[in-house]
Amino acid sequence: WVHLLLCRCEKLDWRTYCLVIIFNLNTSPSQRVFLVTDVGSAFQINTNGFVAMAEPSAESTYLGKMPVEFGMIAALHGDLDTSDGVGKVYYRQDASPAILQQAANHINRAFPEEDEPEHTVVVTWVGVTSINHDVVTVSSPSKQRNSFQLVIASTVTASYAILLYPREQLQFASTVSGGRSLALHVGFSKGLSTYRLFTRQGPYYRITTEDESSVRELAEGTNSGKQGVWVFQIGNPFFTSVVPGTVKNLPMDTDHRSRVLDQATPERYPEEGQQVNYPPYEPDEEVYDEGNPHQGPSHRVQYHHSPLTVFTYNSETCANNRNRCSTFADCRDYTSGYCCHCRPGYYGNGIQCLSEGKPQRMNGKVNGRVYVGNSPTPVDFNNNDLHSYVVANDGRAYVAISTIPDNLGPSLQPLSAMGGVIGWAFALEQPGYKNGFSLIGGEFTRKAEVTFLPGQEKLTINQVFSGIDEHDHLVVSTTLDGRVPEIPRGATVQIESYSEIYHYNSNLITSSSTRDYIVSLADGSTVTKTYQWRQSISFQSCPHEEASRAILPTQLNGVLLSTAGRSLGHTALNSSLLCFCPGGQQEEENACFTGRHGCDTNALCRPQQGAHFTCECHAGFTGDGRNCYDIDECRESPHVCGHHSVCNNQPGSFRCECDTGYQFASDGQTCTEVGRPVDHCAAGSHDCDLPHRAHCSYSGGSSYTCTCLTGFQGDGRVCQDVDECQSNRCHQEAVCSNTEGSFTCRCRPGYYGDGSYCSSERTKTQCETHRDRLLGPQRPRPVPVGQYVPTCDSQGAYEATQCHGSIGQCWCVDRSGQEIPGTREVVRPPVGPTPRPDVHPLPPGTNLLFAQSGRIEFVPLESYDMKKTKAKTVLHLPEKVIIGVAYDCVEKMVYWTDITSPSISKANLQGGEPVPVITSDLESPEGIAVDHLGRTVFWTDSMKDRIEMATLDGAQRRVLVDTDLVNPRAIIVDPVRGVMYWADWNREAPKIETAAMDGTNRKVLVQNGLGLPNGLTYDSQSSLLCWADAGSHMIECMDPVQGTRRKVKEGIQYPFGMTSYGKNIYYTDWLRDAVVVVDRHAAKETDEFLPQKRTRVYGITMAHTQCPSGQNYCSVNNGGCTHLCLATPSGRTCLCPNNAVGVGCVEGDRY
Repeated sequence: WVHLLLCRCEKLDWRTYCLVIIFNLNTSPSQRVFLVTDVGSAFQINTNGFVAMAEPSAESTYLGKMPVEFGMIAALHGDLDTSDGVGKVYYRQDASPAILQQAANHINRAFPEEDEPEHTVVVTWVGVTSINHDVVTVSSPSKQRNSFQLVIASTVTASYAILLYPREQLQFASTVSGGRSLALHVGFSKGLSTYRLFTRQGPYYRITTEDESSVRELAEGTNSGKQGVWVFQIGNPFFTSVVPGTVKNLPMDTDHRSRVLDQATPERYPEEGQQVNYPPYEPDEEVYDEGNPHQGPSHRVQYHHSPLTVFTYNSETCANNRNRCSTFADCRDYTSGYCCHCRPGYYGNGIQCLSEGKPQRMNGKVNGRVYVGNSPTPVDFNNNDLHSYVVANDGRAYVAISTIPDNLGPSLQPLSAMGGVIGWAFALEQPGYKNGFSLIGGEFTRKAEVTFLPGQEKLTINQVFSGIDEHDHLVVSTTLDGRVPEIPRGATVQIESYSEIYHYNSNLITSSSTRDYIVSLADGSTVTKTYQWRQSISFQSCPHEEASRAILPTQLNGVLLSTAGRSLGHTALNSSLLCFCPGGQQEEENACFTGRHGCDTNALCRPQQGAHFTCECHAGFTGDGRNCYDIDECRESPHVCGHHSVCNNQPGSFRCECDTGYQFASDGQTCTEVGRPVDHCAAGSHDCDLPHRAHCSYSGGSSYTCTCLTGFQGDGRVCQDVDECQSNRCHQEAVCSNTEGSFTCRCRPGYYGDGSYCSSERTKTQCETHRDRLLGPQRPRPVPVGQYVPTCDSQGAYEATQCHGSIGQCWCVDRSGQEIPGTREVVRPPVGPTPRPDVHPLPPGTNLLFAQSGRIEFVPLESYDMKKTKAKTVLHLPEKVIIGVAYDCVEKMVYWTDITSPSISKANLQGGEPVPVITSDLESPEGIAVDHLGRTVFWTDSMKDRIEMATLDGAQRRVLVDTDLVNPRAIIVDPVRGVMYWADWNREAPKIETAAMDGTNRKVLVQNGLGLPNGLTYDSQSSLLCWADAGSHMIECMDPVQGTRRKVKEGIQYPFGMTSYGKNIYYTDWLRDAVVVVDRHAAKETDEFLPQKRTRVYGITMAHTQCPSGQNYCSVNNGGCTHLCLATPSGRTCLCPNNAVGVGCVEGDRY
């Protein structure tokens, strides 16, 4: 609603009255505007350059002030004048696609990955001037004038303010009020807030200051990457403050010319160099004040559909929108934008794709009311179930509505066309033609109107199709409203076959037909009746592909229909819809395209030349194609499941189940007796701490004991490091550094020694003396062949690990350089992917990377299947125990955590040596994740009980979380949304937590029903967070925003690492020593890979060919931060590294 109100102003001059416009935006839920935490119910547009959320107070209370006492969006607030006939104010509400797209472009530059707006409110101030109280004549055109614009755009969950200031048309920065020159104000004010018995100023946000230069900066600067364009999130249900865009860099080709309004001709508005003309405008109302001494027109507000002068910006490329395509689609760039195309074997509009030939289901609800005959009482539908099943290979569709009342069921029999849209959507396709789903996908709105003759009863059918859900079911909501002729109980209806002409354009499909139906009454008589059918289908097409515009404007569809009606329970429809060429003689058609092929429902019809075709049974079935029979794998291969198991045949497959008293062993195939003695230490199924912390000792039967190793303390199941530095083990002039299971001593600067003894006089240490005796103190001399030379650290102490290159052996030494017995082993130095014949560079395509002790291997993926025969070692690190792995898709680097050093390192997978990244202040680094946008790495340390991050070179480092952690392990980041997730497998209170990537807004997501949550993965396509639990032996997923949670797979054994790709989850299992694949949709295991080296498999990650689409605030110019930039859900935070003392670091506000 739009209301015009006359409101009395304070001053008794020519502005005695002013027009105020009120928008009521509560007409529908989709038109709500969120402002801070309140839902705005009305706007009041004021000529003084602002929009008020409530009745403005007197001018003297708000002119020249910010904040103010009432809710205000100040676009350019001051004492402004529109009384001279030049200055004008325009407004409108606009939901046209072009305007919504322009607004979305601005929002997405400032707030990447935000939803597109659903509607906008556009307010434009044109040629307004400053009030000058010393001038009593009518203003002349030579006055300085300002033109600017405010666009309020609302998505489903948030509202945004877009402020636009053209450079040449921002000509003054202050107005006179109370005899003083006051700078114009831009900002947001919530107004006064009431707190019990008193009121105080509520939240506000100032964009400009009292300095006029801040006003002039509006046209020169930006926070959205476009000069003169400023974007702010002004509220949603989750935020309580105004959030500004942070993209302050301008492109090199910024055009400094005016791009908004033409001040000389208020009725012309140039956009991108074109003049748009509008017809002469007649003002709705003009108010004059007879007592006005100026003898001029009073405050005039014009209402006109002026164009939204949003600067154009093309972000419509696959690079920015690839995640909007279906998982089974490819994205292609065109001259004007991008389109999605389903891959071979799938059909749809690219946004949604379905597998060819796969039966399709539709679920939904029916609501509304229907009058029967002349009855004054309607029959109500209240969430009645609607189901449909489509046999895609022959075009049959079944539709059922549950619990139809007795008095309505017979009368609905003629409305078989209610489900006809399903037949149209999944019709068999002739060459050159597409069915409805191939054209528009599963998101569209259908409105049909049925007129029954001759009684003129009318029924409207509104259906909203919401696309394919996680179960691959089409979701629809149906509303019925109107009246139908009464058909007596016991009568049956036969609907004659009919033709229907569909008219297509870019975003709308219409069709109409006249349909006859025969009512057979109980007494044997028949009556022929008629109804007229009109429908429209609206949808959003892809306008950029030329081929999509070549669709014939009309298409004739023949419908062969049979019905079976019941007065109670359900009304079922069986339809087959076929596409024919419009006009001309029909050629003989291939039966595969008509559905008359006669192939079995478990067979695929394959067209051959002309009218010939063949029928081919699906996998798991046998026969000639016309008759297909399930292959009973259990009978044909009696031993397929092994001993102590039962084979259960399934349609097209089979399933093995262990006998009672048996369970699957670690190989997932062999059934072993429950309760049989097991050496858990040898099998690796014990619950002792990690091998470098604890030792498992088999004690007979199925018993074992856990004992912490030297340097650790605890019960063996949980071993904590002993801090030797607390007992003063180092010299008083040395610094003691505790390490996992040990400690190091280093002399302070200015002192020399091995840490056990430090002196201010530089004397050679024992190691240096030993080394120089062999190499020579002044210059290197040849070393005898086979001679061992010790290595010393920077302080002169023996390196803890000494190696003899001639014999290829390494061993550990104590502080005196003496070998520790039992530590010598044959090793090969770390190498990258090229120097060794058994190490290979990463091949093109998508690959799985996983870690075993001493190596990182890869398995190529083809679609979602592992190419197991092509698995190779990509990195050989024989002396390391690699726990976590992460992949940087930008530089093609793999990062890993090593608990033996302990350290974090990286290597180029196309060839290169390992490069240390973090080598100090670590104890047990385990989980690791890379933010490829912000160029940072995150990790967990289960001994220091903290979460840290650093730049990819390790130079800048910061602790993010160091409280309430016990055993943090898995960690993943979602850099586009600025969120991180981690799992803490604390046996007393396991949990999964989340926080912004700067460590703020921390909260627990899951804490019930957990055992040992080891692995985590996040699928950005489905927005699902999934985890693998070695305690509950389950894989589960949840929506971290909605909180919905479901089980994916039960009965898994001992998962550790986890990653995901499309429909599949890939996890490593310690008991099976394998990489296991689980289909998340089918909730079943589909494959496993057993590495050649049968040892524990640790971390796993996905190495994509290209980086995922998206951006965050830190991906451009480090977000404007001096040091560390960390993305958050609402922006970014600038932080200083922990070692940033005296380096000029500036920490910014947390936006």
